[in-house]
Amino acid sequence: MKKSIAVIRGDGIGPEIVGEAIRVLDAVAAKFGHTFTYHEAPMGGNAIDAFGVPLPDSSLETCLSCDSVLLGAVGGPKWDAQPPANRPERGLLRLRSAMGLYTNIRPARMFADLSAACPLRSDIAARGIDFVVVRELIGGVYFGSHSTETVDGEQKATDIMSYSEHEIRRVAHVAFQMARKRRGRVTSVDKANVLDCSRLWRRVVTEVAAEYPDVELLHMYVDNAAMQIVRDPSQFDVIVTENLFGDILSDEASQITGSIGMIPSSSMGEGSRGLYEPIHGSAPDIAGQDKANPIGTILAAAMMLRYSFDMAAEADAVEAAVDAALKDGCRCGDIAQGGAVLGCRAMGEAICQRI
Repeated sequence: MKKSIAVIRGDGIGPEIVGEAIRVLDAVAAKFGHTFTYHEAPMGGNAIDAFGVPLPDSSLETCLSCDSVLLGAVGGPKWDAQPPANRPERGLLRLRSAMGLYTNIRPARMFADLSAACPLRSDIAARGIDFVVVRELIGGVYFGSHSTETVDGEQKATDIMSYSEHEIRRVAHVAFQMARKRRGRVTSVDKANVLDCSRLWRRVVTEVAAEYPDVELLHMYVDNAAMQIVRDPSQFDVIVTENLFGDILSDEASQITGSIGMIPSSSMGEGSRGLYEPIHGSAPDIAGQDKANPIGTILAAAMMLRYSFDMAAEADAVEAAVDAALKDGCRCGDIAQGGAVLGCRAMGEAICQRI
């Protein structure tokens, strides 16, 4: 099978971790008889330096013409002085919108061999961590209007959060369909005691739940959800929530699994084309030092194989190779508990050898 992949290496450690994910994809292609072609699509701070904008039209066209997109990370202090509309992250928002990627899926799973790295109490960790955050991705306050003005002699800033029924309904269906393939429980997170957006969110999610009588629905306020994720994460199966809440809760969820460097994510719309990336940032403090953990990006490539290319066996092979490498004691610095520490490239090689 032939597939084309748009590659956004990004900033900071992005080029390093994407490079290892591509090596793993090449190992999969060799084993299973596929051909993956890679098409560079500059985005982020590097694109600002080269083209003056965070997402050149040529890069967007590349992403829209390929079967899927693999992304490292964008941004960094170097570009903090850019105008808000031209910051590296604006390229990512534009890309999500242009691709129609309204759902972000972030698994939070604690690998058994990394339980010692979990920051929670051992009795909590022993109950296990294995849930998925389904986050609405192109609505809410991130995509609302933003303004700063002077009122009565002082600065006043306003950011608009809004949602329409169809935006809520479509992401809710994703969550319930995913729960059917897991343990049959959806927790919808909102702030319905305060926000009109959340009251609409709760009503629409409840309506969608009626179409899935085999799936249990629970509602939870976002502040309580943040507490419950650290008190007893084993209670969660699928969490569905709006953009801002999902951004915060999924980062919290990733940290309790041991390291943010281990967590992949996929962003999907109506078709099979998706955007796959680790959830961590560009980590400019360790860029170019061969210290980054590539596992989150490698597992994002596995999600691409599974969700966009319908290559379940190939995705299983990548995930099994990661499990085997961890079981054999392979560790990058962020997950090391004593013993030898592998660099980014050595970890990628260890996983390739186990494909």
